[in-house]
Amino acid sequence: MFDKRLMLMCTESKKYILGNILLQFLELCLNVLMIVTMALTVEKLYSRVWGLQDLVVPLLVILGTVVLRFFTTRLALRMSYLASRTVKRVMREKIYGKLLRLGTSYREYVTTAELVQEAVEGVEQLESYFGQYVPQFFYAFMAPLALFFLFGFGGSWKVAAVLLVCVPLIPGAIMMVQKIAKKILAKYWGQYTQLGSTFLENLQGMTTLKIYQADGQKNEEMNRESEHFRKVTMAVLTMQLNSVTIMDLVAYGGAALGILLATQAFISGSIGLFNVVFMILLSADFFLPMRRLGSYFHVAMNGMAASDKIFRFLGEEEPGEKTEQVKGCDIEFRDVHFSYDTEREILHGVSFSIPEKGFVGIVGESGSGKSTIASLLMGRNTVGSGSLTLGGKDIGRISEDSLMRAVTYVGTSSVFFKGTVRENLALAAPGVSDADLWQALDKCGLKEFLQSQQGLDTRLLENAGNLSGGQRQRLALARALLHDSPVYIFDEATSNIDIESEETILHEIHRLAKQRTVILISHRLANVTDTDCIYVMEKGTVTEHGQHGELLAKGGVYAGLWRVQSALETYGREAV
Repeated sequence: MFDKRLMLMCTESKKYILGNILLQFLELCLNVLMIVTMALTVEKLYSRVWGLQDLVVPLLVILGTVVLRFFTTRLALRMSYLASRTVKRVMREKIYGKLLRLGTSYREYVTTAELVQEAVEGVEQLESYFGQYVPQFFYAFMAPLALFFLFGFGGSWKVAAVLLVCVPLIPGAIMMVQKIAKKILAKYWGQYTQLGSTFLENLQGMTTLKIYQADGQKNEEMNRESEHFRKVTMAVLTMQLNSVTIMDLVAYGGAALGILLATQAFISGSIGLFNVVFMILLSADFFLPMRRLGSYFHVAMNGMAASDKIFRFLGEEEPGEKTEQVKGCDIEFRDVHFSYDTEREILHGVSFSIPEKGFVGIVGESGSGKSTIASLLMGRNTVGSGSLTLGGKDIGRISEDSLMRAVTYVGTSSVFFKGTVRENLALAAPGVSDADLWQALDKCGLKEFLQSQQGLDTRLLENAGNLSGGQRQRLALARALLHDSPVYIFDEATSNIDIESEETILHEIHRLAKQRTVILISHRLANVTDTDCIYVMEKGTVTEHGQHGELLAKGGVYAGLWRVQSALETYGREAV
């Protein structure tokens, strides 16, 4: 019924929660004052002690209590808002801080879609928990005790005792459904995040689905997941409805019992008219705080189910503090093992070294582990065993800022943002001059094209959708050059682009390799023939290394790949 972890994490909310409780108690006192006034008025009128002219003061008192209750209710709602606002800010700060500490390797712990849902919808669910449930939790136990003594001294201890005994039946009903509710809501959130991940994936791949006319199939899959989510949602609603029905029976049945006992006591002459009117009008208040707690409980359980997922993410083991700074550019893999899951290892004891200002190529068939090496170098994944060093420093101990300044990655799908060419290029070098931007664009063969457009102010659509594939890749290279880091990784940077763009990019890569450490990962062997050393990957291991001519002479894996690719590239030319 109460999660101490949330309270310990968000201590700043306690003062607003306390303010909410006190305001609710003040509202109860005002309600008691109003009912006392009404009961006294009824008694005085019935006994003919007061006439109509005596009703002015009671009416003013009742009106005053109504006005004051309005303002206390508004202020209590304000306290609820402040408590929930604080907790949402704190929780999102902690999620963001955890994300920063995990760095680019956060995908090893949680999917992007799940993280977004936890940080947005999951945190929003905590608004009701802190703003409504927690204050009501304390108030619901205080109010019946206060009313018990009021009923005892102002009416009948027997009636007060019966009502007090009935009150715990409501939290009893809550506890009965708590375990069931927790399981159902955990399933609800699991299905909710799964549906969100599927939706995001299908949305991002909509073009591909349309090309292969597979959108109908994915639509059916999403319909099945949606139907499953609907059933889980209906199970949650059914559980809540049944619980509310039980609580209503207890609350209103208990109030009716109190009214019946008070009326019976009045008829028997043991209490007066004032006392019976007072108890009849106030009987429902014995149960309403606990009944309201029951209503908030189901909303709070949703928030607690969401918080379980958030705490699971926040509790993920973090890598040790990364404080080392990159001071050199030599790279060394020593018996590196890595796997994305426990079932299949991707790299099996990979060992090789790249000297400072070295130019190496990494080749191999698809699935051989080439891109995984780049991912480890960028810190996106963590080495399972063995060691990976950059400038003699373990890459797991290098601060992310230092690593990002030292290494620039250019892959097949560089991301661009809506805005101008200038804004996208300036991401790599804030404050860079227009002259330097034009120089980088000239090196990448984009200067003339952009001059024919709006220059550096040329607008880019989402992910530069208004540029061709070759232009996007050349723009990515220009941005990488502006970053001016000592190490560059080009991971299939010339895949699926036109020959002119490929030649431009390769020319600039070769020029860059004379001044920087460059790793060129490519499935096309012709791109790496001029590198200082070529490492050949096969099934997660380095099987060969050497220069192009040496590897051909060995007649091994590289030579076999070369023969196959040469045959494919020259196929049909003899007939021309």
